[in-house]
Amino acid sequence: MRLNFVVVTAIGLASALFGLVQVATARPATSACELPRDLHSVIESKYPGRTIVDLSDLGDDDKGFFQKAHGDACPGMVKVDFYSDGKPTLALALTTKSVAKGRTELVVAHQIGAIWKTVTLETTPGDAPVVWSEKPGEYKDVYGEKSIRATGAVIIFCRYEAWAILYAWTNNRMAKIWVMD
Repeated sequence: MRLNFVVVTAIGLASALFGLVQVATARPATSACELPRDLHSVIESKYPGRTIVDLSDLGDDDKGFFQKAHGDACPGMVKVDFYSDGKPTLALALTTKSVAKGRTELVVAHQIGAIWKTVTLETTPGDAPVVWSEKPGEYKDVYGEKSIRATGAVIIFCRYEAWAILYAWTNNRMAKIWVMD
């Protein structure tokens, strides 16, 4: 009788645990590529038909390169103190698949007060590039001709095995150099 109780209790606990696991996995996880709600509406209205580049937009090689360097981060969005003012700022790679081979825009969204201001830094056709941030420092272009001394965080816009462009906010203006070509 006691053994029967233990078995029934164990089966009941296992069933309950299995049910909790099912409930936990049924909930959608918060996406690393999810925009703040107020910015989402700005992007939808100003950039209709575009979505943030996510892992499914990348080929197998590019997905592997990105995950090796950035783990579970979003390949199309990064928080960055680009303007060195401490205000919320995101660099976004927004892509559209309505064009034959696709097109991706690098957009910087900067929150000033309650308003998100956006600016497009680059537009590129073809396969989706990724975006990430690097620390302040001195950066040289791929040709060894130009350099940027960035006092704030920089943005890297990259199509693996093709090109990478670095953007920095210096002397109250945007500067860019090709760091891979």
